[in-house]
Amino acid sequence: MGQILHGSAKTTEAVRRAIQNSQESLRTLSKRYGINPKTVAKWKKRTSVVDLPTGPRHPKSTVLSADDEAIIIAFRKHTLLPLDDCLYALQPTMPHLSRSSLHRCLQRHGISRLPDVEGDKPAKRKFKSYPIGYFHIDIAEVQTAEGKLRLFVAIDRTSKFVYAELHEKAGKMVAAQFLRNLTAAVPYAIHTVLTDNGIQFTNHARHKYAFHHIFDRVCDENGIEHRLTKINHPWTNGQVERMNRTIKDATVKRFHYDDHDQLRRHLQDFITAYNFGRRLKTLKGLTPYEFICKQWTSEPDRFILNPIHQMPGLNT
Repeated sequence: MGQILHGSAKTTEAVRRAIQNSQESLRTLSKRYGINPKTVAKWKKRTSVVDLPTGPRHPKSTVLSADDEAIIIAFRKHTLLPLDDCLYALQPTMPHLSRSSLHRCLQRHGISRLPDVEGDKPAKRKFKSYPIGYFHIDIAEVQTAEGKLRLFVAIDRTSKFVYAELHEKAGKMVAAQFLRNLTAAVPYAIHTVLTDNGIQFTNHARHKYAFHHIFDRVCDENGIEHRLTKINHPWTNGQVERMNRTIKDATVKRFHYDDHDQLRRHLQDFITAYNFGRRLKTLKGLTPYEFICKQWTSEPDRFILNPIHQMPGLNT
């Protein structure tokens, strides 16, 4: 079993034990083990080879008095209020009370965490896991000095791979072509797309005599299931909404663009850097494309071509 020693320790437990059992002088032992004679004397006197705990034996606050701590403990146990609420309630009578001193006081007395109350809050629900190939699609508006553009964005729910295009208009024919381009850009089969109820993606109830929507026809051609978000529930498509904000923060909200082409070039550079260079916590430190390559080794049947062939390199 490994030894847990002080960070600045010069001796191991075996050396300390040898010092305690030795009859040699302090000078001889200090020379042999390359340590100070005072260290040898210290371990000679001790009966244990374990480091003693450091710090004060009885921790106490330098800011709060014993009466202050008693009031804080009684208030916390009686009200069961969160840390900040306790702070706001106690500060009028204790102006010297800070958030950090309150937190340390609660920690010292073992009440820094409130007890879990059944029914206090709903249980966290995890997102349903899907195989690679489930894309969220949305449209946002961006602007350059030349005018407005429509930003089409798609992000894979599982791999976080992002595909984006800029268009001057956002009609249903453009949306259908965007989906065709998306299917050609990813190296695996897309099985589901999720969009909002915009006219670019689906017919509305008033269009009862309209033809089958062109976006749905492209889905049918590629064996893709088209799902729609619930009306007035934009958070259902939250992944792509968040990606829209990330793209805007990195482009139009930070830089000025004289024309559309400048934005198009910068957007393409950003998307490439994101897909091939951005390491994501949700992917356990992998980039989106590294995750795709990992999936290629475990589920090759879902892929149209080897994704390694699309990785940028010396010849790109």
